[in-house]
Amino acid sequence: MAAFMGGSAWAMARDIVEGYILVTSSTIKRYTNPDLQKLKFELERFQTTLRIEQIPQEDVQAIQLRNRKLGRITATLRVIEGSMSKKR
Repeated sequence: MAAFMGGSAWAMARDIVEGYILVTSSTIKRYTNPDLQKLKFELERFQTTLRIEQIPQEDVQAIQLRNRKLGRITATLRVIEGSMSKKR
């Protein structure tokens, strides 16, 4: 089992969402499929939480921030799914 950056899958997912960790295929190469499943689960939880939030239409900065976070999550999920399919 590889140690997650930040200590746990939740902490690593939070750091990814906030933009502190940039995930590439080489960054997650050392993680096993069960570890990647945990990280994927946490990212999907963050994604659901962000999508549930109601932001006023006038608050453009908050909308942009939310969209950047969702973009980071989506990109990371694609990288994780690609890495998991290669390891099968």
